[in-house]
Amino acid sequence: MTDGRVASKVASTGALPVERAADRRDQASSGTTPLMLRPAIVAIRYPGDGPHPDKQSGGKGVGERRMVNARVGSNDAVASVLPVAPFFDTGRSTAGTVARVCPADAPPYRNATPPSTPAHAPLVTVHKVGSRVEVAAACPAARMLGIEPGMALTQVRAATPNVGVRDADPAGDRAVLDRLATALARRWSPGVSVSDAPPDISSGEAGLFIDLTGVAHLHGGERAMARRIVRLLARLGYDARIGIADTPAAAWALARYDSSAVALLPPAHGLSPFTDYPVTALRLDTGAAELMRRLGIDRVGQLAAMPRAPLVRRFGRAVATRLDQLIGAVAEPVVPVVPRDPVIVAQRLAEPILTADPIAYWIAQLSHRLAQALAEQGRGARALVLALTRVDGSVQAIRVGFARATRDPLHMLRLLVRRVELIDPGFGIETVALHVTRDEPLGPEAMAGDLEEQVPDLAALVDAIINRIGASHLWRTRAVESDVPERSVAAAAPLDQVANAGARLVRDDVRHLDTRATPHPWHPRWPRPTRLLRRPEPIDHVMAELPDSYPRRFRWRGQMHQVVRGDGPERIAGEWWRRAPERQAIRDYFQVEDETGQRFWLFRRGDGQRPETGDMTWHLHGTFG
Repeated sequence: MTDGRVASKVASTGALPVERAADRRDQASSGTTPLMLRPAIVAIRYPGDGPHPDKQSGGKGVGERRMVNARVGSNDAVASVLPVAPFFDTGRSTAGTVARVCPADAPPYRNATPPSTPAHAPLVTVHKVGSRVEVAAACPAARMLGIEPGMALTQVRAATPNVGVRDADPAGDRAVLDRLATALARRWSPGVSVSDAPPDISSGEAGLFIDLTGVAHLHGGERAMARRIVRLLARLGYDARIGIADTPAAAWALARYDSSAVALLPPAHGLSPFTDYPVTALRLDTGAAELMRRLGIDRVGQLAAMPRAPLVRRFGRAVATRLDQLIGAVAEPVVPVVPRDPVIVAQRLAEPILTADPIAYWIAQLSHRLAQALAEQGRGARALVLALTRVDGSVQAIRVGFARATRDPLHMLRLLVRRVELIDPGFGIETVALHVTRDEPLGPEAMAGDLEEQVPDLAALVDAIINRIGASHLWRTRAVESDVPERSVAAAAPLDQVANAGARLVRDDVRHLDTRATPHPWHPRWPRPTRLLRRPEPIDHVMAELPDSYPRRFRWRGQMHQVVRGDGPERIAGEWWRRAPERQAIRDYFQVEDETGQRFWLFRRGDGQRPETGDMTWHLHGTFG
C-alpha cells in the first residue's frame, strides 16, 4: 500500500467557518527538480506568500498526493440572507433601515484573541426544528455573549434582547460551498470534492477535500501552500484551519480538533496522534456517538483498544470502518468536482461585415451551433451575450435573458435579431461569438394538460417583454409566511415554480392525520390591497375616535379625504423574534372609502391606549382597486 497524506483546513467569515482536508502520498524526490507549471485557468487571484511558484525551484516530489477539507457554515456575517423589512421604522431616514450585523473583519485565525468589546450588535441565524426555533449559527460577537448553535431562540432573546436574527439559508450555504470548491479546483488542485460529513452542530461548518497529489511542490510545499490558502480565504472573509495527514479521515479530524491554523502530520503516522481525540473526530452518526458517551467511551484511544468483534456487535460495522479509514487500512474514495467550461461558439470572418443581413445570418448559424453544444451537455441557456469584435479591436455586447432554460435556436435567434439595429459595425465586424453566461440543467419534462387542450407556453412572450422593458419591470408575487404586510409578499420570476416549503414527513409522523388543505396565506375576511406601497406613508389631519373607530378624515399627499365608510380594526402584532422593539408593537389596520369612491388601507401605530405599543401616528399602506 502506498503511503498517503491528508491536510484539512477550516475557514469562516466572522461566524462562517470553512475547513479543508488534503490527502497526499509521499514519494522520494532526491536528485530531482520539480517542473514548475502555472495553472491554465485562474479563478482566484494568486494570494502570494514569498516569490511566485513559477519563479522558484524548491518543492517536494511530483508523486506526492494531498487532499484538503474545507468547511462552510451558515453563520457568515456577509452571507446572502432573506431581507427583513423593519416593522416600526416608517420614516424615510436611512439610519432607521440599516440592519445590524457583525463586523466583517473578524480575526482570520480560529485561535486569535477576540476583541474585548464587539463593535456591532450580535447576529444569529435561526431555523425551525419541529415546533422549536433554534440558533443555526452565531457570529463571534454573539459567541462572546454565550450564544451557541442549538440554543432556543426564546432563551437567546431572554438573555440578549438586542441580538439580530436572520433566517438560515442552507441552500445558499451549499451553493457557496460548491462555488468555493469549483474555484479551488481551477486554481490549486484538480481533485476537490465536497465532504459528505454532516455539519458540526457546534460551529455550523461543512467540509471540502482537496487532493494535493503532485501539486504541493508547485506552491512551495505543503505547509507553504496551506498557509497561502488560509490567507486567501481570510481575504474572502473566512477564518481557515488546515490539517494535513495520510488519509482524508485523519485530515478531517486535524482540521476540526487541532488548534493550529495549519496542522501537519508526518507520513505513516498511524493511530497514535489521535488517541486523545474525542470519538466525534471519527465522523460517527449521532446515535453511535450518544451511546458511546453513555458508556463512558470518550476518546479514540479507548475505542481502538476495545476488541474488534464486540465493538462491531455493539456499535455496528461503521465504527470499525471509521477507525480503519483513519489509519488508511480501508480506502475512502472521494468524488472530485469537475468545473464546467463555459459554452462559447464563435466565428472569425475572412472579410469584415458591415450590414444587418450578414450579421443576422451569422447569428442564426451560431444559434444552431450553440443549441447543439448545450444539448450535448444537457443544459439550457438562461442568459446569453452576443459579442461582436470590430476591426479596431473594440467589442460590442448584446445581452438577452430567458425566463426559462432553453436551447431552441429559433427562439434565441428571434430575441437576438431584434437587437441588431443597436449594433454599430464601425469599419467592419471580424468576429461574432455567443457566450452562455448562465445556464441550468434542461431535461425532458412532463406535458401539462391533456392532448386535447394544451396549456400555452408563455416563455416566449415573457422573454420578448423582459428583453424589451427589462427584467426588473416584470415579476409576479409570491406569498411569504408572515403576518407583517410588507414581509408577507416577495417578488419572483414570472415563470418560476412555487417551491414546496414544507419538509417531507416520516412515515409515522402524526401530522399525516391532518388532511386539511393548505390554508390561504391571507384570511378572506381581511383582504389585502391590490397596491401595497413600498413604504407606509404618513398621513396627517386625521380625525378618529380612539381606540377602535376608523378615521373620518385624513390628508395624504396634500389632498384631503372625507371618509364615508370604513371597516376594522385588524390588529397585527410585531414579530418579536426578529427585533426587540417588536415585542409590544401593534398596528391597527382599517379599510376606508372616501366620498369619491377611492378605498385606502390605513393603520395606526399602537392600540390607542398604551403608549408602549406605538406612538399613535397614522400611515397609509396601500390602496384597493
